Amino acid sequence: MHGRARATFARVGATTLLLLASPAWAQCGGEAAPIGADGRMLGHLPYGDAAEYDLADAPTGFALNRCRVRREVLPDLQRLLAAAAADPRTGGVIRGLSCHRPISHQREVFCRERGTDREWRAISAAPPGHSEHATGYAIDFAIRPSPNCPDVEACMAALPAAHWLRENATRFGFEQSFPTANGQRVKWEPWHWRWVGTSRTAPGAARARFAFARARKEFPADPGLVDPPPVVRTIAEPPPPPSAPVEDKRKRKRRR
Repeated sequence: MHGRARATFARVGATTLLLLASPAWAQCGGEAAPIGADGRMLGHLPYGDAAEYDLADAPTGFALNRCRVRREVLPDLQRLLAAAAADPRTGGVIRGLSCHRPISHQREVFCRERGTDREWRAISAAPPGHSEHATGYAIDFAIRPSPNCPDVEACMAALPAAHWLRENATRFGFEQSFPTANGQRVKWEPWHWRWVGTSRTAPGAARARFAFARARKEFPADPGLVDPPPVVRTIAEPPPPPSAPVEDKRKRKRRR
């Protein structure tokens, strides 16, 4: 597929994701949550649902529950898991707690605590139609064995395997969506990582980066995956020196 065709395909696919999001999904037995002037719902950006045929099961032994991700994520995920398993500093096994969540499942997650204020719930759970998990690019990692600390965020972040992820996940195309004190009004989630590819030209990365373009621009990941700036030649190379003329052998004979 040519570059222009790939870019068009990425735009169409990502736009489909956005169009599938619907405010009606955010109802929990009452009125739908309002969409702000900036297009966000309760602080969350709109995403739609990945198509079933774009999803595949994660590597065997990775998932604590059923884990499906986009097919283009699998090669980098497998490389990340292999590198973590081979590094003695990891100090634990990296597993998958939550991967693709369809919009219907996200509605259950968001509406689970119906007695609480929806604005409060939105700090830790995205309204349906507004979760990165529905795109098929996001994974909530878990570390096993788990120390079962009461402060889940700080506890996980302190584990050697979580340190390993912070130091290495970007090498495999993953970035952390919700760092501490992020401007998206989402709580710190050291387990939540989204795949955007190791570079903008990696297979499938264009579509992932288009889906997360606004999030990456307005609410940068930390650590985030940043491409090196393109090299632009601004000074023309000097022309090569002229080659010495080849003298006719007959003329040299006459001069002797």
